[in-house]
Amino acid sequence: MTEAYIYDAARTPRGKGRPDGSLHEVTSVALSARLLNAVKERNGLEGHAVEDVIWGNVTQVKEQGGCLARSAVLASDLDESIPGLAINRFCASGMEAVNLAANQIKGGAGQAYIAGGVEMMGRVAMGSDGAAIAVDPSLTFKTYFVPQGISADIIATEYGFSREDADRLAVESQRRAAVAWQENRFAKSIVPVSDQNGLTILDRDEYMRPGTALEDLAKLKASFKEMGETMPGFDKVAMLKYPHLDHIDHIHHAGNSSGIVDGAAAILIGNEEFGKAHGLKPRARIRATAKIGTDPTIMLTGPVPVTEKILRDSGMAISDIDLFEVNEAFAAVVLRFMQAFQVDPGIVNVNGGAIALGHPLGATGAIIIGTLLDELERQDKTVGLATLCIASGMGAATIIERV
Repeated sequence: MTEAYIYDAARTPRGKGRPDGSLHEVTSVALSARLLNAVKERNGLEGHAVEDVIWGNVTQVKEQGGCLARSAVLASDLDESIPGLAINRFCASGMEAVNLAANQIKGGAGQAYIAGGVEMMGRVAMGSDGAAIAVDPSLTFKTYFVPQGISADIIATEYGFSREDADRLAVESQRRAAVAWQENRFAKSIVPVSDQNGLTILDRDEYMRPGTALEDLAKLKASFKEMGETMPGFDKVAMLKYPHLDHIDHIHHAGNSSGIVDGAAAILIGNEEFGKAHGLKPRARIRATAKIGTDPTIMLTGPVPVTEKILRDSGMAISDIDLFEVNEAFAAVVLRFMQAFQVDPGIVNVNGGAIALGHPLGATGAIIIGTLLDELERQDKTVGLATLCIASGMGAATIIERV
């Protein structure tokens, strides 16, 4: 089978996803087009060099509606002969775009793709698309639907994680992210965002809160306690599904959950012939990909079974992985992953994660693949695994290997 190689990984800085965020005046199409242009320019590509652009975005309404991928191509300097495919696997959309592109190449359907995603959470609010699982009673009752924050608290209750456990992970995420920026570890991937006059409006992740201490987080109110214990009473829904639980520990809050931000990321993937034709050296090969469905109520446990699946399918063991990127949707998600596999915390999210840097839904999957590759190179390691939990109960994973 043809190998699929990563030739480049680029991302924008992540801006605060609110009206005073630096990227608030930039549309999803404009940010995506700028990143596509950056990939084209960084690699000296002709406008027709890739087969397709596969682009993840989660809230596919308003300016993120239609086929955003095709709109981004037309707004960019790529040729109009390049089509575009917009996909939605919730938080793993950017990763699924990369995995789909890689598997297309492995199957012989084209020599190269640009894959990734975008989410402008400050402009198009999360949940504004009205997902059926949250609003259609016939489905919400069947699946024992609860919001993701309640799901995260269920994980904490089920697997014994305390608020202090979650807060310690959050403080460490902030510390690692600050160190990563101080040491310019993201420099290879960051594409600064400029306005129409060419003035830089953002060249650094702006959601971070360096210096965050446990004492600071201890003052924060649990975000999901009220919705769990009072109307509409999601704790009772959860305990109907899991009758062995007699309560839900509400440990998550704004400081140990992922941040709402704006951002985009892109990966250039191609076969060997593509690299030779354009004078490009591959940085890594995509060794394996996987996705899985899981319990839709607890919802966020997907990284564990999908990692088991990808390792089984590729004939690998957890000890074969040098570094991990596990999306920090909520602290309990990462705590559960490390507990399940007895993984050294020192090799998980080395440069911090979404708690410190933010989680632009459609882009994050591609962001963590690029971050993983950069860190493998920095540490001169070989194999990395990236994985995310996904709304409605799913998981996705990618294993990359430096070449």
